[in-house]
Amino acid sequence: MDWQVMMSFEKIVIQLKQLIPGHRILTDEDECRLYDCDGLTLHRGVTPGVLLLENEQEVIDAVKVFSAAGVPFVARGAGTGLSGGAVPLDQAWVIDVHRMREIIELNPLQRTAVIEPGVINLDLDRAAAVHGLRFAPDPSSQRACTVGGNIAENSGGPHCFLHGMTTRHILSVRTVLADGSVLELPRDGGGIDWRGAFIGSEGTFGITVQATVRLIPRPQCVRTFLVSYNSLEASCDAVTNIIARGLRPAALEILDRLTIKAVEASVFRAGYPRDAEAVLLIELEGLPQELEEATQKVREACLSAASIDFEEADDEASRERLWRGRKGAFGAMGRIDSDLYVLDAVVPRTRLAEAISGIQAIGRKYKLVLSNVFHAGDGNLHPNISFDAADPEQRKRVLSAGDEILRLCVSLGGTLSGEHGIGIEKRDHMSLIFSAEQLETQSLLRKAVDPQGLANPGKILPSGRGCVEAGFRGAGHQRRTQQVLGSDSKDKGVPPVGDTP
Repeated sequence: MDWQVMMSFEKIVIQLKQLIPGHRILTDEDECRLYDCDGLTLHRGVTPGVLLLENEQEVIDAVKVFSAAGVPFVARGAGTGLSGGAVPLDQAWVIDVHRMREIIELNPLQRTAVIEPGVINLDLDRAAAVHGLRFAPDPSSQRACTVGGNIAENSGGPHCFLHGMTTRHILSVRTVLADGSVLELPRDGGGIDWRGAFIGSEGTFGITVQATVRLIPRPQCVRTFLVSYNSLEASCDAVTNIIARGLRPAALEILDRLTIKAVEASVFRAGYPRDAEAVLLIELEGLPQELEEATQKVREACLSAASIDFEEADDEASRERLWRGRKGAFGAMGRIDSDLYVLDAVVPRTRLAEAISGIQAIGRKYKLVLSNVFHAGDGNLHPNISFDAADPEQRKRVLSAGDEILRLCVSLGGTLSGEHGIGIEKRDHMSLIFSAEQLETQSLLRKAVDPQGLANPGKILPSGRGCVEAGFRGAGHQRRTQQVLGSDSKDKGVPPVGDTP
């Protein structure tokens, strides 16, 4: 038995128990297994322990323990991420901050809120709504995702086409760095924009413990439309026509036929036409008089693209019904198969139809059930692959298809991610869009902030290790056994780390 590993683990646990109540320190294998992955179940890691923290001081104390011992850690909110950003690699401990969910202050006059990282996105929006305000970023996981996670990934959502990504709505961030020190990152402090660098760094620069967010007024008038088409390409053409007319809708969302069928067969059914090949969900915001003119332009743009039907929501209940189908689309896809791989890439709007055609061809090539629901306004595609993760051969085809889809989008002038982040999923694709020198510059910046490389290791930057080191379910659990029990566990039927089931 590797007693050195065992003693190091026990020493860390003893130190943590002096700072954090023992019932919020999880080391049981079955309990820790729940933290092996995030929303991207294709990639799994393993953690020797999980900390359920409730305040800033506990985060500082825990990180100082890990820093002194040279032990890596990864922050986790709600675990809704879709790029493997919260997957624990290199025996990293998980620092769970979802219990830190206080809205410390909401100032309607200044239109700001001071919050903890575990505040749920929708809860913040609802609190702001009381004052006629809103928090603009609205990911599809809005009911569950945390604002701290939104900051880590620089999340978007359907309405980011008009209002921008999370970074536009964060005024300052208070973060605990990898050595346990605390740093305030203001938006307008002059000099280098460290706040901008921190947002979207996926926890590799530190852990958000508090943020001041910008709130915006709720629109005076909203008009929502659902346009159905007899081809997915026609719906993409309509998006191009709308933008060409000088319009800037709040949202432009497309769902294909398979997604429509799944939604209409689920609890999220929204009255979408089942015979349509695609539907385009459009939302306009502004003053009533402005929207009258904009509505006419939208109607003309949509009808010029061979639409089947044009429906306008005539009240708030109808609007909520149409959005219920879009927001619930990913959940509805669970009716097709046991697992869902949601990709995230971006292409220029003018090449949407070309990208969709190529993605469908890739799906056919690998004999996969592939659907599309995406933010068409900014070309942010979300191809969804339904599959059974218990089938290794099927999983292999899914990963190969995902690789080709990302390469296709980059070849069309796009990029790897619109809002899900890089994480594990796309880290080895970074060389498609960055040169070796650019990647080295990013690495140097990361080392300057975290010299030991303890904060969320193995994410964003290529490492040459590939996805297998993240571990799948079987290998991950055995890896934990080896770490805690010692190296002689190999003699008890536990295969080497990296072996897949």
